[in-house]
Amino acid sequence: MSKIAIVRIAGDVGKSGEINSTLKMLNLKRKFSCSVLENTKANMGMVKKVKDFATYGEIGEDTLKVLQQKRGKKNKKFFSLHPPIKGFERKGTKKSFKEGGALGYRGEKINDLLKRMI
Repeated sequence: MSKIAIVRIAGDVGKSGEINSTLKMLNLKRKFSCSVLENTKANMGMVKKVKDFATYGEIGEDTLKVLQQKRGKKNKKFFSLHPPIKGFERKGTKKSFKEGGALGYRGEKINDLLKRMI
């Protein structure tokens, strides 16, 4: 089964309690935190619920190894990352990835973002 990486882009201000609790269940308690999950129906339901506050995609094995080596601490459930080198996409953090922004599903391109954030 493939794994997906989800990275929280937005902070806490202005979010409903339901969205905040879903983000906490995904171990995304802070901005620029990353969580690696199994690609199951239940996990994807939670991810799609918070797609307007995070970005996600299929993570490669080599990117996962680098993430665990460089950013992994005692707690392997989530990783604290830096803001991306050279910033997010051109249209910023309020538009979807398909529209040229940073939010939502980005497929294999999540690996490029994670490498810039490690």
